[in-house]
Amino acid sequence: MRQDRPTHVVVIGAGMVAHKFAETLLAKDDARRVSLTVIGDEPFAPYDRVHLTSFFSGSTASDLLLDESVWDDERVTLRTGTLVTGIDRDARAVETEGGEHISYDALILATGSHAAVPPIEGRDVTGCFVYRTLDDVEALRRYVSDTAGRHPERQVRGAVIGGGLLGLEAGGALQAMGADTTVVEFADRLMPMQVDAGGGEDLKRIIEGTGVHVRTSTATARINAGDDGRVASMDYASGERDDVDVVVFATGIRPRDELARAAGLEPGPRGGVLVDTHCATTDPAIHAIGEVACIQGEVWGLVAPGYTMAEIAAAHLLGEAPDFDGADSSTKLKLMGVDVASFGDAFAATPGAREVVYSDAMTGWYRKLVVADDGHTLLGGVLVGDASAFPSLRAMVGHDLAAPSAFVIPEDERGAKAEINLELPDDAGVCSCNNVSAGQIRAAFADGATTVSDIKTCTKAGTSCGSCLPLVIKLVEVEQAKAGIEVDRSLCEHMPLSRSQLFNAIKVAKLTSFDDVIERFGAGRGCDVCKPTIANILASLENGHVLDGQQATMQDTNDHVLANMQKDGTYSVVPRIPGGEVTPSGLVAIGQIAEKYGLYTKITGAQRIDMFGARIDQLPAIWRELLDAGFECGQAYGKSLRAVKSCVGQTWCRFGVRDSVRLAIDLETRYKGLRSPHKLKMGVSGCARECAEARGKDAGIIATENGWNLYVGGNGGFKPVHAQLLAEDLDEEELIRTIDRFFMFYISTAELLQRTAPWLAELEGGAEHLREVIMDDALGICADLDAMMARHVNAYSDEWRDVLEDPEKLARFTAFVNDDTNVDPDLLYVVERDQPRPATPAEKADATLELIDSNRRPVRIAGERIPVGAGAAQRGQG
Repeated sequence: MRQDRPTHVVVIGAGMVAHKFAETLLAKDDARRVSLTVIGDEPFAPYDRVHLTSFFSGSTASDLLLDESVWDDERVTLRTGTLVTGIDRDARAVETEGGEHISYDALILATGSHAAVPPIEGRDVTGCFVYRTLDDVEALRRYVSDTAGRHPERQVRGAVIGGGLLGLEAGGALQAMGADTTVVEFADRLMPMQVDAGGGEDLKRIIEGTGVHVRTSTATARINAGDDGRVASMDYASGERDDVDVVVFATGIRPRDELARAAGLEPGPRGGVLVDTHCATTDPAIHAIGEVACIQGEVWGLVAPGYTMAEIAAAHLLGEAPDFDGADSSTKLKLMGVDVASFGDAFAATPGAREVVYSDAMTGWYRKLVVADDGHTLLGGVLVGDASAFPSLRAMVGHDLAAPSAFVIPEDERGAKAEINLELPDDAGVCSCNNVSAGQIRAAFADGATTVSDIKTCTKAGTSCGSCLPLVIKLVEVEQAKAGIEVDRSLCEHMPLSRSQLFNAIKVAKLTSFDDVIERFGAGRGCDVCKPTIANILASLENGHVLDGQQATMQDTNDHVLANMQKDGTYSVVPRIPGGEVTPSGLVAIGQIAEKYGLYTKITGAQRIDMFGARIDQLPAIWRELLDAGFECGQAYGKSLRAVKSCVGQTWCRFGVRDSVRLAIDLETRYKGLRSPHKLKMGVSGCARECAEARGKDAGIIATENGWNLYVGGNGGFKPVHAQLLAEDLDEEELIRTIDRFFMFYISTAELLQRTAPWLAELEGGAEHLREVIMDDALGICADLDAMMARHVNAYSDEWRDVLEDPEKLARFTAFVNDDTNVDPDLLYVVERDQPRPATPAEKADATLELIDSNRRPVRIAGERIPVGAGAAQRGQG
């Protein structure tokens, strides 16, 4: 590579593999020797095409975007919506549709592939689609919605031609949009490239159980248009006909190699660009990676081999010389709620291979392991119905499995659970998406990584599809045990238990005071860590008002005065506005109160009106007027439910399919005041357009034609996380019961200040295990979780109303510790540009001493009331 200036690398294509290449090249380029231009013809930055189907269950284009921090690097230019029309190899430049020439020192072809459409008569009729890009699926969604509007008297009828991975995903998408769906496959089974005959038969039975029709061994002969020119029916080679409104082709992909062919690069025997083991084409300045590359005589249509090629090409450009020696072609995905996985030699093609098979037509379980002729070396396998063992089994390919039958027979039939030996050889693959082996994880641990989070950061294992995360967790635990590392989860020096351990200890022991807790489980007098934590736990267990007795002395600053302290020492007042619904008279009341007390008002992202700038002595009077106007305490100060955001739903919106506002109000009313390890936020969207941003919430609900989809574990904060789909098409009773249990399980098991996203990420088994616990009652605790929520709902009392009715609590809200007088005309409050500022020495007069108590109240000394510097400034007062 040239050293006089940065080497300019141009990437044609902005998909997942291009993103991986950019990420790898930048990480390896320690000397900052490269600059990078990535050009994509889609209007989007690189996105997760693997999870395209989630677009139909509430995800948006932004939800699918891959790590965007790559594009923040000053060495990178990302150009979207730009079509490259030619490559001039002699000039080393690419030409765009707009006539622009972009020079390169090195060129990477990552153009991917396009959807193949078979030569079926009528394939161009309006209503025929492919399933490949975000634009494709958005067009499909619009068409199905339009068709439903044209025929409100019946269900939209959809057909998918192709029963492979993509076809079943498309079928799931059509079903999610409310279409009566048929999947048509030419082969004798579904997923013929991944699943054998036995697994295909069980898979068909399971898919049909979801309501999707399946036709195998069926060839499509013709697509017929109706009088309106739109798809009306489909003929089969057998002479049969199905009435359909929309057809999706999912019959495979073809490499987008037209640019390479036009530039004279040698093609592969079955398409694609021929490359060597370094991913270099016949032109040494050009590499090809991903689905456009023909490497070792094969074009790979999976993301894992593409990622491997991206890493190899990046290394080769920087002077390294790794070789492509094959890639993991295993697949695991959930299709319409069905787990399907295949790995290694799934079809027993190896000479002498033997099969160990378990099939249960009643449960839909199918498990097949392929072993060598020695009877115990694992070669591959197929899992249908339950693929929980996939990460561990895939990592064991090529290694001794000891007793293969133990891994195919269900636990309840064999009487004991078989545990896979986690002493994996160093070359055993753990994360196929990022090509991480067991040895790399051990090496990272030896270099100082001690937690799963550390391993994910330094190796990228578990950061893509996530299927390997259970195995990563187990490997880390094994390495921790070897190193004698015990992660100290003690709250503080006074409490040797973690927050989750302490919660359950207090619950079982039925303790109700800090003294009892510290005497039973801790030592000393407590601190500002364990006291608020114990106070929070006691509040979660419905132990009375947070300012009752000893509990009042344990709260942190905000809970101490039932208000959020602001940077200037004043407080905010946040009344509850369930679901964002408020009456005109309520708005007038808030406005009048804010004007009376000189408060700054702000409509927040949680659809509430915050009022800022209240002095501590004003809080009771403000809340009295708010309560009289019909408002409630919003608990904005506590680690509790903040708000339930909603769109306007079907009441007003022409796209709404359900009443999101009413549900949001019901949910906020149910969970108001619920104390938890961290704040909780919820959202309810009335349709898949997702205007309430439900997937960025701890619990998000999205309406469908058939019910409500529930997403959990979405948070904002320093690293926003999108929520994961937990359950689909729930009725309201099922939905509320599931949310009840989710919240209570989280409250019972999360650590100190741990939000739902990291809690769910660390939960062994992740969302699948959570589903088993709170929906299938796998641990037998659902009745307990239900009872805990019932106690909360029945025990709720407005915390500010309780304060106003209790003179002892009310006495806490005075301006001065040792003086009941709350108004002092000698205090001067200054406003500058509508923001408070510290008073000048002249403005303070003789008030030069600053003393405060734990509630940020000034102390009166020698007949003077001493303000809290800038904290005493109050706009509009004095």
